[in-house]
Amino acid sequence: MPLRGREPELSVLRDRLRDLRRGHGGAVLIEGAPGAGKSRLLAEVADLAAAGNLRVRAGAGAQDGHAVPFAPLLDALLAGPAPLVARERLLALSEAEEQRFWLLRELQHELERAASAAPLVILMDDLQWCDAATRSALRTLPARLSGRPILWVLAIREQHQAGTARAWPAERIVLRPLSTEAVALLAQDILQAVAEPVLLELARKADGRPLLLVELLNGMREEGAITIQNGMAHLTAAGGIPMRFRSSIRQRLERLSPLARDSVRFVAMLGRDADVEVLAELLRCSPVDLMGPLQEALRADLLTDLDGRLALRNDLVREAVRNSVPAAFKDLVRRQAVDVRLRRGAAAMEVAADLAEVAQPGDHEAVSLLRRAATDLAPTSPAAAAALSGRALELAPADHPDRPALIAETAVLLWLTGHDDEARAMAADALAGLLEPEGEAQVRLSLARLSSQRSFAEAVRQCRVALALPGLSETTLAHLLTLQALALIVAGDLEETGRAAEAALLAGCFCGNRAIEATAMAVEATLSFHRTDWRHAFDRQDEAVRLATDAGILHSPWIPGPSWQSFLWSSAGEPLRGLEEIDLALGRARAHGQVAAARMWSLYRVRMLLDAGRLAGACAEAEAALTEEGAPGNTADVTARYALGRSALYAGDRLGIAQLAADGLRMTGDEAPFITRAGSWMLALVADCDEDPARAMAHAAAAVALGPDGATGATPLDAADDVVFVRMALRAGDREAAARMVREAEDRAGRNPEFPFLTAVAEHARGLLDDDAALLSRAAERFAGFPRPIVRASALEDAGRTLAATDRRAAVARLKTASELYEQAGALRDAARVRRRLREAGIRRRGRKSGAARGWDGLTAAELQVVRHVAQGATNRQVAERLFLSPHTVNTHLRHAYTKLDVNSRVELTRLVMEHDG
Repeated sequence: MPLRGREPELSVLRDRLRDLRRGHGGAVLIEGAPGAGKSRLLAEVADLAAAGNLRVRAGAGAQDGHAVPFAPLLDALLAGPAPLVARERLLALSEAEEQRFWLLRELQHELERAASAAPLVILMDDLQWCDAATRSALRTLPARLSGRPILWVLAIREQHQAGTARAWPAERIVLRPLSTEAVALLAQDILQAVAEPVLLELARKADGRPLLLVELLNGMREEGAITIQNGMAHLTAAGGIPMRFRSSIRQRLERLSPLARDSVRFVAMLGRDADVEVLAELLRCSPVDLMGPLQEALRADLLTDLDGRLALRNDLVREAVRNSVPAAFKDLVRRQAVDVRLRRGAAAMEVAADLAEVAQPGDHEAVSLLRRAATDLAPTSPAAAAALSGRALELAPADHPDRPALIAETAVLLWLTGHDDEARAMAADALAGLLEPEGEAQVRLSLARLSSQRSFAEAVRQCRVALALPGLSETTLAHLLTLQALALIVAGDLEETGRAAEAALLAGCFCGNRAIEATAMAVEATLSFHRTDWRHAFDRQDEAVRLATDAGILHSPWIPGPSWQSFLWSSAGEPLRGLEEIDLALGRARAHGQVAAARMWSLYRVRMLLDAGRLAGACAEAEAALTEEGAPGNTADVTARYALGRSALYAGDRLGIAQLAADGLRMTGDEAPFITRAGSWMLALVADCDEDPARAMAHAAAAVALGPDGATGATPLDAADDVVFVRMALRAGDREAAARMVREAEDRAGRNPEFPFLTAVAEHARGLLDDDAALLSRAAERFAGFPRPIVRASALEDAGRTLAATDRRAAVARLKTASELYEQAGALRDAARVRRRLREAGIRRRGRKSGAARGWDGLTAAELQVVRHVAQGATNRQVAERLFLSPHTVNTHLRHAYTKLDVNSRVELTRLVMEHDG
């Protein structure tokens, strides 16, 4: 058959043969695993040398050794009708220990003489089995004869001791496993047909070693496990490791000593690899007792040493050995191995995978260990944690005391990995049965967590029902109080939230649970924010983050600190600072497979982009977030849907504005007061866009109403929107409402002098109420220090409008800057309005037309990045990984780019990019 997959190695050897014909000698050492094709490569060299009329001599070490020193080398040099050296003289020298020095001198002299007559190729296989004298000679002679036209090609098994192979004075060729393509070609050579994928998958178990592959496929064909039809080789239902191969392994095992044989079988049962000390304890002997037997198994090519751990040589050998052991015995050994590893200090996570496979129902220790491992894995690998927790649930009998807690933990882990529906169904099924109060409370706690992003009111309801149950443990009570406080911050009034947060903090301190303490502090920080004590909010938030950091739980999916920290920075006019925090957290969540956390961070990212005036990016992220399965309801409403609607208002997109109205109307029927207020504010914005001041003011008044007592506060979604409320009130002729909002803004700024953004908002609101151009200009100057371009443009526009009657030049300057800021952000409707004001002032200025710009100039920076990566051949998923985006966001950017560039395929897109970028 043709030599497959060794073209680079054969090319090197051809080059050395060409050098030899030119009179230059050398040495090459071929190293590889048993069956890797060393002997076949030596045979190829022999054929090539013979074809080039070069003399070839070949020898090999023997597994059972040689009684005569130098025998393999002498066999090569003395073989054939024309020996290279004098037979009698060399044999006599080889037999006497004291004469070996002279033997090497004689060999060197004879080889010099032979090479002077014609170039010579000496091939030596299986160096690992050669006697010490031969190995010494083969290390010495190539160096001494390096100036002679002799090519030495030596082959040896892969060396496990560092530096062993490099001790040979030779160029080194290492035979790696055959590539997938080479395996497919070799299989085709063996079977005289193209192997189907499932057959190639089995062939890969040969570890890329040609000899094993030939033995495997020939055995399967002989046993009828492979059929050939129309030039295609198919694996039959009975396909598997052929009997001939299993018999071969069994015979090799029988040749081992009993302890070596047991060692191989136990390693096969233990999995991919095994620790020597664990193996010794299972075999009830000492590691020292295993040294000899293990060396025996290594020499037999059944075991291999992987950095101090033992493993079967390859999957075929492992499966063949495992198949010779009863299944029940295999599971018993693996279960005992888990106990041994635990006694030796292994963590629950280290043994969890094995335990999950071999534990039997009713194994209480396995349930406990798997549960502990799931808890440890949850922050970094929730999918693996969910699998372990689910397995523990399968093993726990119906009357297991921890079963309700296991159901609750598994449901939450399923939610974290994006399996919302499965998680809810599991919790609901548990509640349908008869549970003790503690168990019911734990399941309801999980349901509250599952509902915390989708429905704040539902989360509060589950907590209240659970808290009413009798006899709850302190830990469960603390968790419920904390989660209730989290949900109440948006679903209830501030007084109730304050009481819940205080109770949660006390409970957390009592239990010594840092996660509960940190979360309760974060709730208190948000309370301070809503009570307009922003300094205390930031301080309390920082304290919560420090506590979580010290406890090593900052990046736990349960800790809301970092997300609220980002929100506080954005509220204070620093959305880019908040964006930095979110990008780091989003990267961690995606890297660890925390689907629910990544979904939440993506939504927060939408809001940061909106506040930063990056409307195109905000819309792309929002659309992507809403297309993901299980996008949270309440959180999506106040982030993604709000961002899309607000961007539509800025751009004058009538369809988007209509969707904003529909979303706002739906939200006003929500049970959570904050969501109701947010929906009313969205309806007010739509009515204002429709130039219906009375309707706008009616909705706006509902948006700022804090409760049934008629008290009012700031606008619900953005401090800068207080100015928008003032503008609405003035248009509706409700100057008193406008004045109340101005006082609200000024009071908040006065109580928080460390936050100049709030001062700018208050000045803008007051300037708008009093028509004070100086105050409006000062507000615009303050806004220049913050990455809120649309907010600054609004202040500049109001200042320009107010100055138009008294200082036309100053008015025009402010209006021009406002127009530029609006256009850069993509607020095309606002930019068009400012251009009208400029025209009224006698200034004509070209700007973008309404609707999305087309062509290269219409691409946003994010869209341009995506387009260029796609043009380089990257897939959407690769682009997402490179640009730190979700695949949905990349799809959205690419779709928008296709529209703007008027292309329909990646081929067209690539051509355009090449033409544009040169």
